[in-house]
Amino acid sequence: MSSRSEIDVLVSEVGPRDGLQSVERTMPTQAKNAWVSALAASGLREIEVGSFVSPKRLPQMADAAQVVAHALTLKGLNVLALVPNLRGAEAAIAAGAHALTMPVSASRLHSQANIGKTPEEAIDEVARVCAYRDAATGGRVSVEVGLSTAFGCTMEGPVSEDWVMEMAVRCVEAGADSVGLSDTTGYANPAQVNRMFTRLRKEIGDKSGGAHLHNTRGQGLANVVAALEAGVTTFDSSQAGLGGCPYAPGASGNIVTEDLVYMLESMGLRTGVDIERLVEARRYILEGLPGEELYGSVADAGLQKGFSYAAAGASA
Repeated sequence: MSSRSEIDVLVSEVGPRDGLQSVERTMPTQAKNAWVSALAASGLREIEVGSFVSPKRLPQMADAAQVVAHALTLKGLNVLALVPNLRGAEAAIAAGAHALTMPVSASRLHSQANIGKTPEEAIDEVARVCAYRDAATGGRVSVEVGLSTAFGCTMEGPVSEDWVMEMAVRCVEAGADSVGLSDTTGYANPAQVNRMFTRLRKEIGDKSGGAHLHNTRGQGLANVVAALEAGVTTFDSSQAGLGGCPYAPGASGNIVTEDLVYMLESMGLRTGVDIERLVEARRYILEGLPGEELYGSVADAGLQKGFSYAAAGASA
């Protein structure tokens, strides 16, 4: 684990969930656990390790409880699990996940394809999950909503920003601890990202959550900078750029964790992550999924001569 204890930006790794659910093959549980361990050892403090969904729908996630159990043994790691509904939340809480992430799509067509519910029904499900969480854990487990297709939808096209903000307010009213925005389809541009996250903070204050951005059209890191300027301090990313949404045609390419960390540290923003150890963790993907295509500029080019990590106070 990195010895740099203070951070400016939280990098939330979603590869073991978002990445693997988009790969047709299933990574063996032992390989997943080794990968999660390597990711945590690089200094990542938060990892979304699986999704509690029907194994018939996503067989890649059938061992989510086992992976959560392993992740809980890793000191200092915040263990996240995605849940689409109350049933998934019950299983994730029973497994011991520290936080639940719930996808709530702003696009009606994507919402039906992804979780079989309208956006309004999805928000009702958030309320049920929050009520169960409160009863079962006394609020100990956090519920974090990601508003999917917030910047546009491959099936529906443009999505109303007013509607996205209305949904964010409704999710907070339903009990969500935070609500972030997800560029599920890779449609977002920096001006839009800055505008919407600025507005999100005005609408829901400190419950404004992180950014889940894709690099489908090469805008990923530019959108990160735009979100930083709007005050966002948590970013989802996936090692080697694995991932996408299997229910959003053409939506590939999560931002690459290695490239994100490199950019942030180069900008003077501390992540607590050791880039070289992070790059080394890529080998566990190939051990579990031989021949899988991996992405990322930093892994290919390496760190430049004289590279130094962000220092305390550098971002002030």
